[in-house]
Amino acid sequence: MMNEENGSSSSSRSSLVSDDGGDIENLDLLDGRRRTCSQPLLSKRKNTTSQIAIVGSNLCSIESLDYEIFENEIFKQDWRSAKKVQVFQYVVLKWAFALLIGIVTGLVGFFNNIAVENIAGFKLLLTTALMSDKKYYKAFGAYAAINVALAAAAAALCAFIAPAAAGSGIPEVKAYLNGVDAHSILAPSTLFVKIFGSILGVSAGFVVGKEGPMVHTGACIASFLGQGGSRKYHLTWSWLRYFKNDCDRRDLVTCGAAAGVAAAFRAPVGGVLFALEEAASWWRSALLWRTFFTTAVVAIVLRGFIQYCTTGNCGLFGEGGLIMYDVSAAGATYSGPDILAVLFLGTVGGILGSIYNYLVDKVIRTYSIIHEKGAAPKILLVITIALLTSCLSYGLPWFAECQRCPTDESVSCPTVGKSGNYKSFNCPSGYYNDLASLFLNTNDDAIRNLFSTSTKKEFHISSLFIFFAAIYCLGIMTYGIAIPSGLFIPVILAGACYGRLVGRLFESISTLDTGLFALLGAASFLGGTMRMTVSLCIILLELTNDLLLLPLVMLVLLISKTVADNFNKGIYDQIVKIKGLPYLEAHAEPYMRQLVTADVATGPLVTFSGIEKVGRILDALRTTGHNGFPVIDEPPFSDAPELCGLVLRSHLLILLKGKVFSRERVVCGEEILRRFAAFDFAKAGSGKGIKVEDLDIEEEEIDMYVDLHPITNASPYTVVETMSLAKAAILFRKLGLRHLCLVPKSQGRPPIVGILTRHDFMPEHILGLYPHIKAHKS
Repeated sequence: MMNEENGSSSSSRSSLVSDDGGDIENLDLLDGRRRTCSQPLLSKRKNTTSQIAIVGSNLCSIESLDYEIFENEIFKQDWRSAKKVQVFQYVVLKWAFALLIGIVTGLVGFFNNIAVENIAGFKLLLTTALMSDKKYYKAFGAYAAINVALAAAAAALCAFIAPAAAGSGIPEVKAYLNGVDAHSILAPSTLFVKIFGSILGVSAGFVVGKEGPMVHTGACIASFLGQGGSRKYHLTWSWLRYFKNDCDRRDLVTCGAAAGVAAAFRAPVGGVLFALEEAASWWRSALLWRTFFTTAVVAIVLRGFIQYCTTGNCGLFGEGGLIMYDVSAAGATYSGPDILAVLFLGTVGGILGSIYNYLVDKVIRTYSIIHEKGAAPKILLVITIALLTSCLSYGLPWFAECQRCPTDESVSCPTVGKSGNYKSFNCPSGYYNDLASLFLNTNDDAIRNLFSTSTKKEFHISSLFIFFAAIYCLGIMTYGIAIPSGLFIPVILAGACYGRLVGRLFESISTLDTGLFALLGAASFLGGTMRMTVSLCIILLELTNDLLLLPLVMLVLLISKTVADNFNKGIYDQIVKIKGLPYLEAHAEPYMRQLVTADVATGPLVTFSGIEKVGRILDALRTTGHNGFPVIDEPPFSDAPELCGLVLRSHLLILLKGKVFSRERVVCGEEILRRFAAFDFAKAGSGKGIKVEDLDIEEEEIDMYVDLHPITNASPYTVVETMSLAKAAILFRKLGLRHLCLVPKSQGRPPIVGILTRHDFMPEHILGLYPHIKAHKS
């Protein structure tokens, strides 16, 4: 049994909550630095419908998004007056934006690919040319200097222009689609740095990929297109008003995330499934069609430009097709011993993947100590990792023995002036260095070499061991530095090397090609780190064009995910937690079944009357950070106190700025309906909304009244205060809510006793209130 104070109502709490009930410990969004959202101390008191907290508050910067359609009288009037042509415009615009997102994301993906191949290609050709002239020290100097310059440029972009662009970006997009409005994650500056920082970072030879940042890039493009124009520069087009709300922007960002995967991996179906399985917290069939259309457009754009590049007009290494790593040439017949090898692959891959996640977690937390010291230490850390990567990439191949070139006349050995399996490095004519063929290539080409079929003896076992250890460690050390860095490619690279190594070890009992073992190894590592199954399976099949391996890929993904889930969470879930993003899980924690909603609601509860004094509203807006306020009608406007609905802070600010006031406490909703349209209350772009400081309220207007009924959502979601917290958490997430009103179970009490927001469902908040239930968490 909870004690009376904890179980009575939200009004008995003594802590002030933020606009989203932010009574939790938070982490800095950009660098993982621990930061506490401080709270002022309040005296305990009983709360009534007429009370208001006149206190200051220091609030968390992370808010929630208003995904719920806010049905007030102004919205209903706009909906009732909508003409057929306006409905047609809205439908056309939805598909037009899906088309634009696909085209732009496809173009950016193509640009990224060509830029990386040309910049990295120039660097590698220069290094190879110097080595062929026996200028080994100059070759290393040029290689390291170019890597450091590119890395420093990428770090400078992140440190000075858009710190939010560092890292993969997938955790931030995932949190946004969950309802978390974190600062600058989809800003135009973030988009700019994400594109060019990713190009520079990948070209610098880091063990990172451009595929992860492409998801963030696609989401930024979608958000930018859905801003609805710019009032500041008078570029607002009346048609775009339909998308000036969080709900429609969420759909666009979902399409953008799917388009990013499609552009990165040339996997349109995989992009849709990635958005469904990993990114989006909310889904419907109509959104499935739009994301499918968007990714199809991306595939068409990529195919068109790739066909153009086959003519040699795209510079260095500009040839390729939609199939990035084609392994379909190898036979995929398998027997009992092959299944045993796959079981081993999945089990060990799951263990290694969970260890990878654990170490990445520790590295990010360690780097955050450096990042909080400023921009210079961030850049210095990036340069240090760049030098380390350059030394290992150039130095380790010296320990490998030269291998004799294969006798197959169709194979160019050693490869000169282009990417390929056989790099001569320091070897004489007719020989190649297998370790240099992996290190001195772009990451995509190294994966292509590992996936190559009918080349069982191409890489020596010792070389595979060295390369796997180096990539595994460098991938962990590199993620978390201040550059855009994807996790997909490092994990695929390490997994492919691990798979090929297992293939060599099992070659006496298995008939599978070592290239196919590399693919299965990549799948096991992806399952062990990302913890996705369906989307990863389809992405890998679209990458490699081999449907015959479908059963084995499915099996290895299921095994690796199951094994890894016993140790920790997926890498993106861990990063979301590290960054302090209040992410709502799809399931309720077991300890939530021990509590009811009233047990975690915090106060004081700030409410307004249906017709309220201007000065009282101003006091509430200035002294609290609440985003939503219950509106209560009292006699003579109703027979008894009753919940009229919920009003948003942004709507109150717009209404006060319009100054539709009256000297008497009378209903004047008709005048407000004439003065305002739904578009006036549409959500502004990032950081462009009205603030309390923007209001110019005269002294004589303080004691005037304003009618809140036209802007009040008369149908807010309400639950009884005795509902199980677990049940409320599932309801809150599935409906995409920001506020959940608690109503009393018994009569004779105020019509609303509390409001639950996202932060009230966070483990930090709940276990902070009730530390004794920690033992019953599992």
